[in-house]
Amino acid sequence: MPWYAFLLYPFALLYDLITSVRNYLFNVGWKKSTKSPLPTIIIGNLSVGGTGKTPMVEYLIRLLTEKYMVGTLSRGYGRKTKGFLRASHTSLPGEIGDEPFQIYQKYEDQIAVFVGEDRVAAMRNIIQQNPQPEVMILDDAFQHRAIQGDLNILLTTYQMPFFKDYLLPAGRLRENRKGAKRADLLVVTKCPMGITSAEKNGFRSKASFYSKPDCPVIFSSIRYGKVYGLIDKTMDHFSSNIILLSGLANDALLVAYVKENYTVLDILKYPDHHDYSLPDFDRIKNCYSQFISQKPVILTTEKDAVKVKSNAPNGFLKEIPIFVLPIEVKIASEDREILEKLIFKKVFQKDIYK
Repeated sequence: MPWYAFLLYPFALLYDLITSVRNYLFNVGWKKSTKSPLPTIIIGNLSVGGTGKTPMVEYLIRLLTEKYMVGTLSRGYGRKTKGFLRASHTSLPGEIGDEPFQIYQKYEDQIAVFVGEDRVAAMRNIIQQNPQPEVMILDDAFQHRAIQGDLNILLTTYQMPFFKDYLLPAGRLRENRKGAKRADLLVVTKCPMGITSAEKNGFRSKASFYSKPDCPVIFSSIRYGKVYGLIDKTMDHFSSNIILLSGLANDALLVAYVKENYTVLDILKYPDHHDYSLPDFDRIKNCYSQFISQKPVILTTEKDAVKVKSNAPNGFLKEIPIFVLPIEVKIASEDREILEKLIFKKVFQKDIYK
């Protein structure tokens, strides 16, 4: 928490009052909450960004597509459109949002990707689809209480768990820590390799002050994949001299990994969900030119890559070598088993599937 946070404490109290009243109205039924018409898993957090929701959604996609037709739904943060849309081969990031575009680009017709700021209305549209998804994953919907899912998964990072954080604007929480009581499963994300049993038990003990007594706590880490070229997927012209380009809520783990494995010449940082424009591409080009003698390459994230590719001016992608560093969630076998059993129990073990 920054040193000046105490000055923001009165505003945090007001924010707490507003969000607590809203949650109370849902809890007592004065605000309507609609049961999802399809088996639904909700992914979310208590804080603003940076907990690894998209990698977790992709993990669940890989897990579930082995048996089920999967659909995803999010509001499509940052998109320039409104209303209900289904991703297609002609969709652009500005139409459906960064993460939905990234997910569709990766899985295409293996899954159905939808966006809609009104999740209840969107679900009504989704059940009219042909073929109809057998299970829905709702991204960043933990606070969207107008719709009830079957399994609520709450994410919190190892570096800043919700039980150490504070409400906006003093901290990064968008609702009181007590909101964790709605979770059926707590996933601690971005854990370092080799986290000990004692550390895990410490997390479970602290989380238990706010979560349901029977809420399991599992642990996940980030694994970086094999770098590939943005244009042709090959490693032609790749160099270990890196200019790192990213727009993330928290880039600490990315920067640490890249510095450990490559020679980092410069780091170009942008805000989360940054929409790259011509001045940004000029900045990238100028930075590349400064290090041209060292034969550098631009290395970026999957989320940034989709917008760089979509927004780049003509000829830019042919002039400057850009490579993508993929990321995925890794969960130990014992924790994966807990997750799978919970999904089966909460999502699929129902009368309509018996």
